[in-house]
Amino acid sequence: MIQRNLYQSLQSHFHKKECSILIGARQTGKSTLLKQLEEALKAAGETVVFLNLERKDILLELNQAPENVFRYIAKKEKKKVYLLIDEVQYLQDPTGFLKLLYDEHAPHLKIIATGSSAFYIDRNFKDSLAGRKKIFELPTLDFEEFLLFKNQEILVTELQSLRTGTKHKSVSEQQLWTALDEYINYGGYPAIVLETNIKDKIERLHEIRDSFVKRDILEAGIGDDTKFYRLMMLLAGQTGNLVNTNELATTLRLTHPATDQYLYVLQKCFHVSLIRPFFSNLRKELVKMPKLYYNDLGLRNVMVNYFAPLQQRADKGALLENFVYRRLSEKYPKEQIKFWRTADGNEVDFVLEENITGGKAIEVKFNATEANANKYKKFNELYPNYPLKFYTWRGIELFL
Repeated sequence: MIQRNLYQSLQSHFHKKECSILIGARQTGKSTLLKQLEEALKAAGETVVFLNLERKDILLELNQAPENVFRYIAKKEKKKVYLLIDEVQYLQDPTGFLKLLYDEHAPHLKIIATGSSAFYIDRNFKDSLAGRKKIFELPTLDFEEFLLFKNQEILVTELQSLRTGTKHKSVSEQQLWTALDEYINYGGYPAIVLETNIKDKIERLHEIRDSFVKRDILEAGIGDDTKFYRLMMLLAGQTGNLVNTNELATTLRLTHPATDQYLYVLQKCFHVSLIRPFFSNLRKELVKMPKLYYNDLGLRNVMVNYFAPLQQRADKGALLENFVYRRLSEKYPKEQIKFWRTADGNEVDFVLEENITGGKAIEVKFNATEANANKYKKFNELYPNYPLKFYTWRGIELFL
């Protein structure tokens, strides 16, 4: 079974007393990863207990009293026990549950748990868990993982050679571009990637949209799922644009607080990300509108129901920009990824604050002929410590 990139990080946290909490959108492979960890622990001779809280009988017992977990652990066990819990957010009080078990049993009980929605994680995991947990986020597959799931080990080797600088040009470049086109169209949900038939990929994406996102809506307490879906469609059509909540509220006939709540839930369920503007004046930065990107392009594309080879698409520029955002989010903390825009229309797609003195800037253009450095003279003059680079389709920098 293929290991996700996050596997090693989780495994290295086994020896820590803190609870390891694995979060991410539904269908990203959290349960599969948890089972892989279970197998590794058992193979190492460790004592492991796996509890799935989608089982109502187990959930009922644990809601009655956290220490009911010991009904599933043999009393004769004297050594450390690894307790793996799938879907911990279903507990009535996950904070109290984890806090009690940690405070009373941490030397002999290591907890590794998954949760489908950060909406619940944030609401229930209060400050009392500070120092008692470490959060690990599992996104949909990145491009390298996508190639591994497609059994394209040769392309993975080529990609790694490009990224490490071992090679500056790949002999498999055309195959990499073909694979990247597929990835940008259908995204990185593992079940989608493993489908070999395009029709089946699209059907599964519809299932994620109609079934699994629906569960997020219900569990978040959203009253009007129709308007929630309409918001997702509107945002999909505005990828990479400023998010104007007043306009969205007017279009959807929602109150401003309801619109803000919908956007909050979309972020906490890992479907979209908002990035903030970059300014030297911090007060200015905090009052400007953010830009929005989808965390998985397959979900974005099914929301607009549009799938086609990238070069034939009217929205190819927005898609490429969204892909670059996804790649940057794998390399940088999200709070370091920003954009620059002035009132008179000057803009740069991404500004990366690598340290307190500077970083770099990226402008995404689908066609290399559109990459005109003279248009960014004002930015270069204002921020000489943020050298600007262009990312274009067929430019090798997309693989780095």
